[in-house]
Amino acid sequence: MDQPATDELIRVTREPNGIGFVTINRPKLLNSLTRAMMVDLAHAFKALDRDETVQVIILCGSGRAFCSGVDLTAAETVFKGDVKDVETDPVAQMERCRKPIIGAINGFAVTAGFEISLACDILIASRGAKFIDTHARFGIFPSWGLSQKLSRIIGANKAREVSLTAMPLTAEMAEKYGLVNYVVEESHLLKKAREVAEAIMKNNQDMVLRIKSVINDGLKLELGQALALEKVISL
Repeated sequence: MDQPATDELIRVTREPNGIGFVTINRPKLLNSLTRAMMVDLAHAFKALDRDETVQVIILCGSGRAFCSGVDLTAAETVFKGDVKDVETDPVAQMERCRKPIIGAINGFAVTAGFEISLACDILIASRGAKFIDTHARFGIFPSWGLSQKLSRIIGANKAREVSLTAMPLTAEMAEKYGLVNYVVEESHLLKKAREVAEAIMKNNQDMVLRIKSVINDGLKLELGQALALEKVISL
């Protein structure tokens, strides 16, 4: 594995077996995001997508949280200017990424952290993980897709409850509602993420990319259009 600098707030490593790791690395502040971190996160996914030695990406957070959201002390910088520039938007780059992204969720995934987790293809959570949407609490309108993605995964009524109350969605409930694929002990979180990544890498990689694409793109369409898309991509 690459040996990154320990002070990198977005740490990128590559293993010889084809797994790329992206770690949000600001543990003392529960991995809250500054503008610079968002830009680095976007660039990390763009770079790993282009790297032909990387087949699967695992996204995780260091310390006690996955990501506690935007650093509110830096919110003015975060939300002004080119914040919606696709090139520096981490969720947009995750959605563009051809490689499967596995989110390893430890601790809190709050608001922006919740939205980043929703941009992953597969989620594995530790037993203490909690997903929390605080947009309504702080008067900030969602802009990374949570208002539309969450209801499509867990159902409209449960999504309304999560977003309107700002109450935590536990890992166990997230698994029950289909948001999380596996719930494991925190000590086994990265091990399970690696197991899933290794299972993916045993398969035909061209087909892995094509199947990820048709599933994700098809979810944006009506069923008839999605079935037509499958026919086109299969040719």
